Amino acid sequence: MEPGSVWKTLKRRSSGEAQVINMYTLRKNKNPWGLYQTEIPHSRLCDAANGVSPAEKLTTEHLQLLRNAFSCPKAAPQIHEDRPKGSSGRNRGNEEHGMKFQEFREVLRSVIGPDVEDTWVERFFGEVDISCTGQVKWQQLCSYLLLEYTERERASIPRAALLVSQPQIKHCSHNKREPTVRVVAVSHPPPLRYISVSKGGQITVWNSSLHILKTLRLAGDPTEEVANTRRFRGWTTDAVSMGNVRKVAIATDCRDLHFVNVSTGNVFEDVHLFGFRSVPTALCYWHDAQCPERPSLLLLGDEKGGVHLMWFLNPSKGLFKNVAIKENDPQRIFFPDLGEHSNMVSYRHIPNIHQEPINRVMFEPSANVIMTSSESDTTSVVFMNVTLKQEPYIWRFKQGAKCFDYNASLQLMVTGGCDRAVRLWTRFVTTRPVATLLGHRTTVLDVAIYQPVGQIFSYSRDTELKVWDISSHHCLKTVCLQFPCKQPGRIPEHGNFPFLLLSPPLPEQTQAHLVVGCKDHLAVLYLAETRRGGGGRLTDEGREPGPNHQSGPALCCALYNSPLRQVVTGHADSSVSLWDVETGRRRLQILNAHGEDELTCMTLDSSHRRLITGARNGTIKVWNLLNGLNLHKLEPVTSSEVTGLTCLHDTQLLSVGWSQRVAQYDIAAAKDLYVRADMSWKSSGVHKSDILAVCQCAALGVVATASHDGEVIIWRLETQGPVLHLQRPTQAGPLTPVDSLLFLQHRAGNRKLRNRGVLVSSQAGCLCFWSVTGQTHTYGQFYVPEQPGERVLSLSSDQLKNTTLVTGDTAGWLEIWDICHYALDIQHEPVCERPPLLQRWKAHERALVSVEVLEVADRLFVLTASADGSAGLWTKDGDHVGSFGQEKMWSISEPATYQRTTRNTLKEDTKKMTESDEKGLSRVKSKVPGPTSRGQTSQEECCSEASPTSLAETDHDRPQQHTVTRKHTISG
Repeated sequence: MEPGSVWKTLKRRSSGEAQVINMYTLRKNKNPWGLYQTEIPHSRLCDAANGVSPAEKLTTEHLQLLRNAFSCPKAAPQIHEDRPKGSSGRNRGNEEHGMKFQEFREVLRSVIGPDVEDTWVERFFGEVDISCTGQVKWQQLCSYLLLEYTERERASIPRAALLVSQPQIKHCSHNKREPTVRVVAVSHPPPLRYISVSKGGQITVWNSSLHILKTLRLAGDPTEEVANTRRFRGWTTDAVSMGNVRKVAIATDCRDLHFVNVSTGNVFEDVHLFGFRSVPTALCYWHDAQCPERPSLLLLGDEKGGVHLMWFLNPSKGLFKNVAIKENDPQRIFFPDLGEHSNMVSYRHIPNIHQEPINRVMFEPSANVIMTSSESDTTSVVFMNVTLKQEPYIWRFKQGAKCFDYNASLQLMVTGGCDRAVRLWTRFVTTRPVATLLGHRTTVLDVAIYQPVGQIFSYSRDTELKVWDISSHHCLKTVCLQFPCKQPGRIPEHGNFPFLLLSPPLPEQTQAHLVVGCKDHLAVLYLAETRRGGGGRLTDEGREPGPNHQSGPALCCALYNSPLRQVVTGHADSSVSLWDVETGRRRLQILNAHGEDELTCMTLDSSHRRLITGARNGTIKVWNLLNGLNLHKLEPVTSSEVTGLTCLHDTQLLSVGWSQRVAQYDIAAAKDLYVRADMSWKSSGVHKSDILAVCQCAALGVVATASHDGEVIIWRLETQGPVLHLQRPTQAGPLTPVDSLLFLQHRAGNRKLRNRGVLVSSQAGCLCFWSVTGQTHTYGQFYVPEQPGERVLSLSSDQLKNTTLVTGDTAGWLEIWDICHYALDIQHEPVCERPPLLQRWKAHERALVSVEVLEVADRLFVLTASADGSAGLWTKDGDHVGSFGQEKMWSISEPATYQRTTRNTLKEDTKKMTESDEKGLSRVKSKVPGPTSRGQTSQEECCSEASPTSLAETDHDRPQQHTVTRKHTISG
């Protein structure tokens, strides 16, 4: 097994993890569905070959005609012809008319038109008749259409522009724990660089990958003649990039400006302008990129609410008049002497715009408007013309604005402040906002308009980043950025300007992104540059050629749906894909099925029309496999991982997981979106460790569960209680978890074989065969992997005959064993010999998380899914049919289209395997383990005698009674 890999059996809670919330706590808080309401909405991508959906084709007139057809009296005799004679007319009148397929097809032809295709009608009928009753009722049709319309409306809401939830975070180690006041981007000369300025005057130059290139500290008071004592002793207040002159201007509370030259790799301070009458608190710079000869403008907002305008008349020749200075020293200019540079710079001061310090300043060149904000109630935001010949626009609201952003093309302004509200304003209406967006719990520190996708970013003091849709005013996503400097119960320190948004147009090979600063850390979140919807059609984009195609995120499970002839794969990134087994074509994809929480397990209902998925956060969902609609959301038992699901024949669902309990859900009778959990199973305190696997056997009326401490418990379906405890003792050391369970259904249904080895468990690479009804419970065990220390995570068998057993291990090897005669004879000691090995090959490079034997076109195949991100289909002889998602399709009935790349054949390994078995058995007989086998599971350890115990033998709270074992015996 690969070191550092995390398999599903080893996902254990550590003491440092968040506290698990149980179902009763969720109910007590009156919101057991909170986990669903805060997750990212899912989206579905359908195959275009499926044609137009019924929701798109049916009009209002069509629906009215369909309703009339369902209530048509002429159909009444057909409905009740099978009803007993004693049934009353009143009851018949109250019952809803149902249509069978033929009648439904004729009605659709009469309503829509005679050219309606039979395949489309058949698919429509199947999507509505999700329970496979053979008929469709008007109420069912309405429920289906309502779900479809709701899904389409939800899909029209765009997805947040953030491409990842948790960003790349870098530490500004040279800041000396001081916050970063501002980060600016310098793209000229290429390549793109970032320059961060700390509160204490530390300047750090970063490359585009956020690796430090150079550091510099602002110069101190020149009157300190000793060079090493000339240290900057103030606080910086803001910084701005002056792209056309290759400089960065930095304002400080010493009432000065520092101009830093960034034109070369050798960053240095160029000019020091000092002696302002007030402290500059906010900066803005503008230049005309189309006409470099035009004067550029530097705006300074100050602590007294005024604005300073500095027009640089000939920026290509310099900002100020050059004078003779000492080598390596910046040019120092006393602000009152600025008139001596009148041929280079023009200065103007507009006082008393605000009654509070200005915290933001912007310039709109097309309208020649200066925009400023402050935390003043009477002058929160002010738009004023540079000429002062027009009345300014003044926005007034309580507690003023801590930040704002403006977009000229959208004529939209966004503000945020201490009242935790984000407000949207139009350009010329100052009295009332267009919308007030609520949701932040602390002061909003920064806002930014991201025009390419029509979204707004807002960021608050508690490091919470929200993404809002401009048109709908919906919050699309909330991310709590996990900065390392955050401490429980404390609000981290921030600079005045946390955001740097880089949006198109951008330099080549530069992706749009948002940089967020928190104390001495920087986070980078990459952004989508086009608007992304919540659904759509599948495309071939991203498909890769070749047999070794990997679909990207690791798979956690896969299963085969025989009636639909589809393979379903579940991925760690919470996506689900449906594939046509006959061609390998993807038919449906559901993204973010459980938000951003990892999908951990899934199963099919008894009709094979519904898919049930479970996730790491305890949520469980039911899906329509024909169209990807989310039918139900099931009440979480705890906020911890769901590890196993199984659906009984009456469509009662059982779920197990880290809750250590068995929960039941009635998904057949459920009519609402949300379904409550039924905790009637007597499972409290039975398992002492997390449950990792579950398997049911309808023929015996039992369910088996297995936990992390290696215990297997058999439960009777009728009583919903435990009847048998099974556990294989191991050598001294930690208990090993049970990775997988499998009932051999053919044996269990055969009266002659049901008392033999019908249950297979996998533990530390060793397979144990158990009887759950006979007097002897252990029928055989053997170690599967070739190398010690590997595990078997997946088991399968041809359930119609149970002649073969398929295993998949953590090294990616697949084995097929002949178990026709294995574990059928009663033994006084458990059998340790292996059954005959029919085939063995390396199916994947990493662990096999799922294997399943399936029959298609009267031939047996093996489905595999791996942690390497790929799912494959193989013949029983080891020929590779292909990998799902590969570029070239296959035809299941034409072997010439197979990849035919068998990895390893049995012949290469037979001799080595036989020698290994003989050595293992000889060590067992001598009972002397080799010194190299300590800490590793192998054949000799696997042959330790298993020890089944009845419920009474493990329950210390009850008196020991000899009748308990008989009482709980399952009849054969």
